[in-house]
Amino acid sequence: QVQLVESGGGLVQPGGSLRLSCAASGSIFSINVMGWYRQAPGKQRELVATITSGGVTNYADSVKGRFTIAIENANHTMWMQMNGLKSEDTAVYSCAASPLPVGSGDWFKYPYWGQGTQVTVSS
Repeated sequence: QVQLVESGGGLVQPGGSLRLSCAASGSIFSINVMGWYRQAPGKQRELVATITSGGVTNYADSVKGRFTIAIENANHTMWMQMNGLKSEDTAVYSCAASPLPVGSGDWFKYPYWGQGTQVTVSS
């Protein structure tokens, strides 16, 4: 079992920055891939970014060049730096983890999820 706890969401103006964190505990050494997914009201859950245990990253086209995902192995935390935020980035952001490889669009295959954190980009 893996437990995930997110933090760092909030309200920010367009063009601003936020940093989300996802602290993992439990069977962390079983994790193969972690990711951030988001869901806006009335829309389907979508990929934001993923990172494998080997450090390979993948980003949605809409966030490339603005978001950076990384893992701090020392404290078992995944974080995502979000710069140049836009109103369309407004959503609930959730972190996920899987002991097996998962296709970037296959969010439903992740067995472990955090509780989600709201990100609102508005002036």
